[in-house]
Amino acid sequence: MNTKTWTAVDNYIVSSLFEADPVLEAVLAANRDQGLPAIDVSAAQGKLLSLLVRISSAKKVLEIGTLGGYSTIWMARGLPADGKVVTLELDPHHAKVARSNFEHAGVAGRVELRVGSALQSLAQLDGENAGPFDLIFIDADKPNNPNYLAWALRLSRSGTVIVCDNVIRDGAVLDEDGRDANVEGARAAFSFIGGDKRLDGTAIQTVGSKGYDGFAIAIVD
Repeated sequence: MNTKTWTAVDNYIVSSLFEADPVLEAVLAANRDQGLPAIDVSAAQGKLLSLLVRISSAKKVLEIGTLGGYSTIWMARGLPADGKVVTLELDPHHAKVARSNFEHAGVAGRVELRVGSALQSLAQLDGENAGPFDLIFIDADKPNNPNYLAWALRLSRSGTVIVCDNVIRDGAVLDEDGRDANVEGARAAFSFIGGDKRLDGTAIQTVGSKGYDGFAIAIVD
């Protein structure tokens, strides 16, 4: 089994279960045209995020790491009419592309994009009493995973769902002696979730068009 097979299966999942979506295809094309890195979630993963929003009956979603807004749009689509996604992005260019994508996808009215350091934006949200959020998706710089998880807890309630992406790293998460900052961030996410009694979590390994990775998911008790 290899990436070619995983990608073919991903394509099969999408063609079997999803309707054609020219809007989301245009979003990914816009991201490519604007030079954004191709690190968006896959379509199958985006649909999972949308379903998690619906399953948890979320009305308020927090996303840490917008990129071009592909995952944001998936989650916004899962919200009720009065729902809202607050998404945080460091890079002004990425944010500009994301805003255009939100308009094109017709979800701009359900998305609030804040530009700047995520840690500063999280502190501002806390100061504004913007929480609690019903679902929090963490997909930003991996070394800050424990900081983002700490803020996620602060901005959550009992029953909040927390998803932390890219925690398997091609299996490198097993390397306890490694010095890769992203792997250390993945291991820190496991340590945080496993070590905090307020969180009940697990992790899912994934293969697909994005390679071999996975995500951690937890619920706040």
